[in-house]
Amino acid sequence: MLPGEFDIAHSVVSRLWKSFKTTGMCSRWHGEVVLEVRRLQKTDISSYISKRNRRTTAQQVANQFLAASGKQISRKTVARRLRGGGLYARRPVVCVPLTRQHRTARLQWCREYHNWTEQDWACVLFSDESRFRLSSDCRRQLIWRESDTAYRSENIQEKDRYPTCSIMVWAGIMINGHTLLHVVANGTMTGQRYIDEVLLPHVRLFPWCYR
Repeated sequence: MLPGEFDIAHSVVSRLWKSFKTTGMCSRWHGEVVLEVRRLQKTDISSYISKRNRRTTAQQVANQFLAASGKQISRKTVARRLRGGGLYARRPVVCVPLTRQHRTARLQWCREYHNWTEQDWACVLFSDESRFRLSSDCRRQLIWRESDTAYRSENIQEKDRYPTCSIMVWAGIMINGHTLLHVVANGTMTGQRYIDEVLLPHVRLFPWCYR
């Protein structure tokens, strides 16, 4: 646990532990840890975060530093050093979990249609259902990430459960227009409901999309 926490070689920890059991002293271990923490304080807080938990708060880093070194640094100091290392506090992008099959199918779809022209896409209606919670947003936890890295896998929060107090809506968009927003009331969207509530009253108004 210690080698992973402080990025110290296993051999160092093993040697110091043997010394402690033999002599009852651990001064060299303390020196190793303080040296590592000082290095972290001066130059490598951003690397420390990126290698461990990007969801660690600045206050938690300050607390870990205090526990390891006995010296106190402020949350603002940690945040300032992280910014100096190119890491900024941002809300994570949320997506549904994707399996390898999902990713393969999406890549295949992109390759199949990447040569389509704007005229081709003008005949396509994209539609989707989304569920929104009626209470306040609970996405308060931030992550530390570099600029322009929002969609890297380590910066995305997977979430596949819908909130209980929520409302589902359906809508479609295309290059030159969009459908009306349809509220899916009282339950989930079934195949028959999709025909009765979406395809017939909404999608049929765009006949060129299913020629």
